[in-house]
Amino acid sequence: MTDKFKQALESKGFRVAPGQMGENITTADIDLLALGVGTRLHIGDHAILEVTGLRNPCLQLEGIAVGLMKAVLDTDDNGDLIRKAGVMGVVIAGGEVRPNDPIRVSHTPRPRAGLTSGSSVQFSDVIPSVSGHGVQQNW
Repeated sequence: MTDKFKQALESKGFRVAPGQMGENITTADIDLLALGVGTRLHIGDHAILEVTGLRNPCLQLEGIAVGLMKAVLDTDDNGDLIRKAGVMGVVIAGGEVRPNDPIRVSHTPRPRAGLTSGSSVQFSDVIPSVSGHGVQQNW
């Protein structure tokens, strides 16, 4: 999830604590939704995550705040669904992730597909919750 998206939610009156929406890492200055499948996020000295798809928000968001589910979804001019809650991925290389660790974006040599569908694997399946441009601790 991006810090700008969290700020947008706050500007609409949603007060969401770090990690409360299930996000594990909140980035700054990285447009996650513009990344393609296969993009790699190098975090800190060793950790590498590979983007597998967009996060599919669920109705549990309504338990956090009424209207939050609708706030993380939108439609484009063609009526297609836009998911704004971030991306999911798998761990390619493990490593310690700390607050304020730098995040470097790289692309694999294979052709990348756009982010149009989700995946069943989430960062939360493989690393503890953290957020920030390096990273703000959520646990």
